[in-house]
Amino acid sequence: MYTRPPKILIIDDDVDLVTLLVDYLTLENFAVTPAHTGVAGIAAMSREEFDLVILDVMMPGIPGTEVLQNIRERWKTPVLMLTAKGDPVDRILGLELGADDYVPKPCSPRELVARIRAILRRTATKETGGPVQVGKLSIDLSQRRASYGGQIIPLTGTELALIEMLAHSVGQPVAKASIYPRILGRPMGRYDRAIDVHVSSIRHKLAQVAGNDLAIESVRGVGYQLVVHATE
Repeated sequence: MYTRPPKILIIDDDVDLVTLLVDYLTLENFAVTPAHTGVAGIAAMSREEFDLVILDVMMPGIPGTEVLQNIRERWKTPVLMLTAKGDPVDRILGLELGADDYVPKPCSPRELVARIRAILRRTATKETGGPVQVGKLSIDLSQRRASYGGQIIPLTGTELALIEMLAHSVGQPVAKASIYPRILGRPMGRYDRAIDVHVSSIRHKLAQVAGNDLAIESVRGVGYQLVVHATE
């Protein structure tokens, strides 16, 4: 998948935790750069290209949510948020602002590595079958790009993978239980709303370019389906 160790940036003010994670991830063959403030993290991204960012929500100075907004305005780099355990508000807000997934703190380094590898597998995938076409919607994973009628849809990596999965089953429901392991690399938790938030974001972005011609509809008790309303 990678011809070199994947480059990870950790932005977290907890020096002891970051030191632990740097040591562990280095042993797992990642090239890790630590940053203990949001300003330092943004500066690091301006100097160097990373494969993934691990970003803490609760930081002094510039909070993680503001750092995430700054990242999304400038880069498409996948972001894995570290959130307070038992605080769904931070998790949902992070996903709404463009995070790819979240891990509640405290978490085991082993779980963190599993989440990182799941995201990197998805974002590094190079599809050989060409773009997926659904009406005016075109999805090209190899170029990490989606467009509608030639107009680019600014999707995150997770959103792009999700709509591509739904496009392969256009007009048919896709179960949430199938979406979670394929898109996030983990099973769906009992109160997990990560995919719901990603779908909400995709819907908003689709509406801006396609109006009501293309929609992701909820299928009660099952999951979601991509539906074309436009007449060709």
